[in-house]
Amino acid sequence: MKIVVIGGTGLIGSKLVTQLGEHGHEAVAAAPSTGVNTLTGEGLAEVLAGAQVVIDVSNSPSFEPAAVLEFFETSTRNLLAAEAAAGVGHHVAISVVGTERMPENGYFRAKIAQEQLIGTSGIPFSLVHATQFFEFVRSIADGATDGNKVRIAPVRFQPIAGDEVAQAVGRVAVGTPLNGRVEVAGPDQFRMDEFFRDALAGWGDPREVVTDPHALYFGSTPGERTLVPDDGATLGKIHYRDWAGQNATGK
Repeated sequence: MKIVVIGGTGLIGSKLVTQLGEHGHEAVAAAPSTGVNTLTGEGLAEVLAGAQVVIDVSNSPSFEPAAVLEFFETSTRNLLAAEAAAGVGHHVAISVVGTERMPENGYFRAKIAQEQLIGTSGIPFSLVHATQFFEFVRSIADGATDGNKVRIAPVRFQPIAGDEVAQAVGRVAVGTPLNGRVEVAGPDQFRMDEFFRDALAGWGDPREVVTDPHALYFGSTPGERTLVPDDGATLGKIHYRDWAGQNATGK
């Protein structure tokens, strides 16, 4: 199949393009750097010609609430219109576990708006809700840092390796449209403050993790189960302790 990956040069998108190609599909990376801009519509008609499936793993360059909402609404409307014109038969999008449980969060609210546009488009679709990626653990710690303290809420946390997110999205993309969603998460559930305490110790990081029930997560206070999936989620097999990037330098 010809499968166009919107955001195909990013973390998950590049993995998808590689994995789908290895399985014999014509996987096309679409991004501004390849001449495809979903905000302006540039290049959409050309790249979607002959495509059976579109996977949208693009992300907003700004997480400011108004900007992220505008990105996902504009991008998704343009993409769905181009798909309808091209006769695309399956739209797949990645979203976040817990969007409906933290609607006061600007990013989560924008993802809800995106999903609503997809669900009412008339194009067969599948949504993959993923938990946080291992790749962003360090940046979460940095964002929660106050001096030498890292303030983390004592809520449930179930991160997943980016490779396994890509695998899950790819499996859904080559299957029958769900016209609904699936959830994917890592194999282990932690208390978030304890996870970060162990992670920083493993990095040899001298910062102190402080348990703070009011700590913010991307600007909002998560509840006990905001960030973990419901029963029936597809679970990955890679444990954070075994993940190759866990102690890598950088973020």
